[in-house]
Amino acid sequence: MRAVSADRADSMIGPGNCAWRLLALALLASPAVAQVGSEPGDWPSYNRDLAGTRYSPLTEINTGNVNDLREVWSYPLGRNVTTGDLGGGSQFVPLVIDGIMYLAGADRVAALEADTGEELWRYDMRVPPSRRGLAWRPGDDTLPPMLFITVGAQLLAIFPEALDTTSRTMPVAYLGAPVIFEDLLLVGSNTSPGSVRAFDVRTGSQAWVFHSTPGPGEFGHDSWENDAWQDQPNLFHWAFSLTVDEERELVFAAFESAGPSDYYGGDRPGDNLFSDSIVALDVRTGERRWHFQTIHHDIWDFDLPAAPGLLDVEIDGETVPILALAGKTGYMYILNRETGEPVFGIEERPVPRSNAPGERSSPTQPIPVKPPPIAKVAFSPEDIVSAEDTTEEHAQFCRRVFEQSGGFLNDGPFTPYGFRPPGNEGPSTIVFPGSIGGANWGGTAADPTLGYIFVNTMNEGSFGWIEEDPIYPGSYWRNSIHGPLSRFWWNETPPESRGSALSGGESAWPCNKPPWANLVAVDAATGDIAWNVPLGITEELPEGKRRTGRLGMGGPMVTAGGLVFIGATNDRRFRAFDSRTGEELWETRLEMSAFANPITYLGRDGRQYVAIVAAAASALDDPSPDDAQKLVVFALP
Repeated sequence: MRAVSADRADSMIGPGNCAWRLLALALLASPAVAQVGSEPGDWPSYNRDLAGTRYSPLTEINTGNVNDLREVWSYPLGRNVTTGDLGGGSQFVPLVIDGIMYLAGADRVAALEADTGEELWRYDMRVPPSRRGLAWRPGDDTLPPMLFITVGAQLLAIFPEALDTTSRTMPVAYLGAPVIFEDLLLVGSNTSPGSVRAFDVRTGSQAWVFHSTPGPGEFGHDSWENDAWQDQPNLFHWAFSLTVDEERELVFAAFESAGPSDYYGGDRPGDNLFSDSIVALDVRTGERRWHFQTIHHDIWDFDLPAAPGLLDVEIDGETVPILALAGKTGYMYILNRETGEPVFGIEERPVPRSNAPGERSSPTQPIPVKPPPIAKVAFSPEDIVSAEDTTEEHAQFCRRVFEQSGGFLNDGPFTPYGFRPPGNEGPSTIVFPGSIGGANWGGTAADPTLGYIFVNTMNEGSFGWIEEDPIYPGSYWRNSIHGPLSRFWWNETPPESRGSALSGGESAWPCNKPPWANLVAVDAATGDIAWNVPLGITEELPEGKRRTGRLGMGGPMVTAGGLVFIGATNDRRFRAFDSRTGEELWETRLEMSAFANPITYLGRDGRQYVAIVAAAASALDDPSPDDAQKLVVFALP
């Protein structure tokens, strides 16, 4: 095994791109390196392909034998400072090229033999790298193969053959996985200003930038009244990756909601482009080709957490290039990716208006005609869980939440949080989906042969009200009741778990009737739901009640073997479903829940493997710091 010490690793992270240019110039004189293509057995990028399908053509593991799948090896990733947050730590998606796996842990980037887990080399780091993914650029006649990973605002390039590195400082930090298109490296943003950028992989120089908040003279600037665009700290592209239409040379960026408040927008009147928007950019120049805004003037924190999946489908005898975007709203938006036009219709429907002082909520919101909602988008008191659904203790807790909240008000999709003057004690507003989904960061997978799009969705609500800030009169924020009844789910875990519906693990039971999560398949040719099944179990319940679905984040992966693999749920399970019917064919219990997306690949031994990263939800769940996060790999006997 080769290794680079932490001291050397730190020294390679420099303030600019001068070292990058010098190294690149030296490599221009190096011998030609054979390019590694996207072979059927590889998983060469975060989504496997630029279209974001997460579709593998491998068939050794299939519907007939998946029940024989067994764990064959694992690899510890260590604990980093982010473990214990909403997602329980690492959501890393490894890459596999020609039988070698590349991945990052809490303190390293490493290469492994993909069939055994043997560590070939590691690059030690004192600053944790991205816990979500990296990018691979094959070698060519002038450059050897390169790996790219972000370390906050540093963009680190690793040359695996020489185990050498160089880096440059980006204008913003990005915590996701970079994407390679030819000689361009594409990244999003997790810090201000919100943006998508492209860098030249040969020189490290910035090729272009698209800012998500339009300035004077730019398209969309008039959607920010009172010059609110100047004080916009949000609008990040925090989605874990981007997707690219190679033929049309478009990259699709998904931006989050506007701020500084996620739930009050009186200080930012207007539709607030490009918040909650999918924006098609020219991949070579960064120029906007078209956009579609999923929420006007967001006051629900319904930001777009994942880039869309791209698929060609036959509709009425014509091949239509579509994109499928699933987000926190509980809807899936299917658009023509060449024009941005809805494929099955999207209507601007009237929605309830906010009564908060100074708030000018949008009178309409875009709601798809098809597909129907992929998650719960409304609420009535009859939706509260009963003892027949779960247990009397759970039901009593949920009734207390309802009573102490002064009752719940919901007027359907896009109900705004109502204003409470001082001394008013109800009712509270309840919103479905809540601020974690619907669909969250896992995004979609798609089977191009079947024409189905798969997505993990949650039926979870948020409640509260808008009130004036007592310290800063004229400022408003969302509040809710305090203490153990402050959330619309039951959780007996101690404070160290941070009280998250995800990090609370199996003890987090939502107060609405099950199912609490579903795996959904949408027929992209018709816009209909092909199948919809509960995703996850509550094993503390009697056998007949256990298929409740479980909250969780993470997306699916699909194979030509007729299988959809997904972790995602907080019941510490990894599952495989029949992609045609939704029948659950295989389940295994993990030591920790897996909020990452799975992959599949061929090892050098010719066998097909399936892998996923699992992570402890909190320090209380850790077997040891070294095992707080680990990659788990499965194969047939």
